[in-house]
Amino acid sequence: MKKKLIILGGGGFISSHVEKICRQKNKKYVAFKRKKIDLTKMSNVKKVKKSINPKDVIFFVAAKAPAKDLFMFNQNVKMVKNFCKVFNENNFSKIIYLSSDAVYSDSKKKLKETSLKKPKSFHGLMHLTREKIIKKNFSIKKILILRPTLVYGKKDPHNGYGPNKFLKEAKTKRKIHIFGKGEELRDHIWVKDLANIIFRMIFSNQHGEFNCTTGKLISFYSIAKTIKKIKKIKIIHIKRKGKMPHNGYRPISNLKIRKLFPNYKFKTFSEIINKL
Repeated sequence: MKKKLIILGGGGFISSHVEKICRQKNKKYVAFKRKKIDLTKMSNVKKVKKSINPKDVIFFVAAKAPAKDLFMFNQNVKMVKNFCKVFNENNFSKIIYLSSDAVYSDSKKKLKETSLKKPKSFHGLMHLTREKIIKKNFSIKKILILRPTLVYGKKDPHNGYGPNKFLKEAKTKRKIHIFGKGEELRDHIWVKDLANIIFRMIFSNQHGEFNCTTGKLISFYSIAKTIKKIKKIKIIHIKRKGKMPHNGYRPISNLKIRKLFPNYKFKTFSEIINKL
């Protein structure tokens, strides 16, 4: 039996880029696309098991995200519970779970993998709950948890506030809307950089928890200004209705990833804007 990568949640924004790298590197993989395999149904999880051998690596990226309410929370948790009911740790060699930095509580200090985890959002609570279920059911040496920060790139289906939404507005409306002064500082990672890091981690001997971030903060206004220089559009400021998310400051440490890949250079938004 040869080792292969099993992708649960294939064909998505992030997973499709990982699949592309696998093809380029001639790595064997099987992608179960979320549109065809609904893991909330136990019968589908059992079908997946038939394609997996003990040497395989599982990349669990399947999720209905972002989880915005209790129903979505329960659906996402059910996927992992079903998986854990059908599989035991002898069925595969390693499981990589794609989580999120949303699991962390807000802090003025850089968020490390060991930082406090008391999320206030359904999305953060969903990922934290799924992490705990996986840890409860499988040996820690077989688990790799990756927590990316805000991801941007072409064909992002979420149209989240930031680079993705700004670029879409610039192309369709010739203007960008930002809240307040756009002064919030956040870490943003290009989807191709994230896919490269995920690929390297999948085929490594690592286990444990890792933040997948650039380690650098940039304001939403700076992102908008960069787009303005290229696209020649207007920036429109909208009055805030509430407090700034995360108190306007969300520093996340990528020291663990840096130690593993010291020569990897993350692209900045200004470097790849013409590719978006």
